[in-house]
Amino acid sequence: MTRSWSRTSRVIAGTATALAVLTACGGSGDDTANTGAANKPNGPVTLTFWGWAKGSKDVVDAFNASHTDIQVKFEEIPSGTAGGYAKISNAVKAGNAPDLVSIEYSSLPEFVSSGALQDIGGEFTEADRAKLLPQTVELTTLGGKSWAVPFDAAPQAFFYRKDLFAKYKVQVPTTWDEFKKAAEQVKKADAKARIATFFPDDPTTFEAMAWQAGAQWFKAENDTWKINTTDAATTKVATYWQGLLDAGLVHKNASFSPEWTGSLKNGTTIGYLGASWGAGVLKGTLPEQNGKWAVAPMPSWDGKPASGMLGGTSFAVTKDSKQKAAAVTFAEWMSTTEAGVKARIASGTSSAFPAAAALRPVAKKAFDASYYGGQDIYALFEAAGTSISPNWAWGPTTGTTNTTIKDHFGKITQGGPGITDAVKAGHDATVAELTKRGLKVEG
Repeated sequence: MTRSWSRTSRVIAGTATALAVLTACGGSGDDTANTGAANKPNGPVTLTFWGWAKGSKDVVDAFNASHTDIQVKFEEIPSGTAGGYAKISNAVKAGNAPDLVSIEYSSLPEFVSSGALQDIGGEFTEADRAKLLPQTVELTTLGGKSWAVPFDAAPQAFFYRKDLFAKYKVQVPTTWDEFKKAAEQVKKADAKARIATFFPDDPTTFEAMAWQAGAQWFKAENDTWKINTTDAATTKVATYWQGLLDAGLVHKNASFSPEWTGSLKNGTTIGYLGASWGAGVLKGTLPEQNGKWAVAPMPSWDGKPASGMLGGTSFAVTKDSKQKAAAVTFAEWMSTTEAGVKARIASGTSSAFPAAAALRPVAKKAFDASYYGGQDIYALFEAAGTSISPNWAWGPTTGTTNTTIKDHFGKITQGGPGITDAVKAGHDATVAELTKRGLKVEG
């Protein structure tokens, strides 16, 4: 495992070099009054915090009830790609952004490169970072600076209706070949039922599967970004999922849409390829199916444990905040204290897998796993977390990349444009955007 993290460090080190070019003119906010780890806030401070993760309000309420020096005003916003990031960006441009925002790891480099955030290295110290999963720390360390407090990791997992798998005599797949055979069995057993769903609105699910397969879309070497979305791993994943779609073996619905939710409720979708946080989503969305679901490791290409990361949350301080120290104090409380993690998980809707290893037993104890028949889902997440491929890094144009792929995923039709076309369009748009920003790019 140590070797894996060292490889990740090399990947991130290269990314940091390229990001240094971007952040040189972005600045880190003018907050000289609040720099330095020892400079903790004095007197009552009021913070504003925007986020969308399940259990966020419960966490804020618990923090406010136990603190008198800092109070937090919480506003729930749409998830990042559903409008949350646009709202944050617009607020930053208008100069009325909140103090603290939720940002997924994949989008952090773009916010950093646009100068929207403050470097929090003076407040979020080495000792603080040492409590967290190294990979999540590295994903928030760009250009040699610390830009966010990691909250969770999000290893992939496969959620399935164990009652319907048993009814249809389908074995839980451990490989993608087995997954295809299982998909054929499900369709044969019930012409309306499918084993899973392809989400045309969510490129991140596809990217996580490419990550799992060993792809490396973004690679920074010196001052050059190398973009490669046509590697063997990505091509394999794209071809595989195109085959499932063409054969009608999976549904195609927008993620968390009424159509998708309805298909889960009526049993015409009996599996969900998600991440650790999905356990809370299903539990909160389908309470009437208590005891019918189980969780399995993500199928892999060779049957050996392998995972990408789907999502994962960090907390970042916006550039105009005058309460950086207080904001980091609150972010750390959410991420690195037993009370913070317990407040989020105990809401019943969050199954977050904390970046702080010491707090995973707290999360496991706080999450009521009776929905999954008492299964030790956190042990499964732990194993999946250690199998996350270390060679993936995010680039500074995730918004452009994902918006383009999403637009083209929506045009996929049998005999028409396909997944490979969408990924190629994303590649071309990414190269064009990086070039437009004056950066060196190969790909």
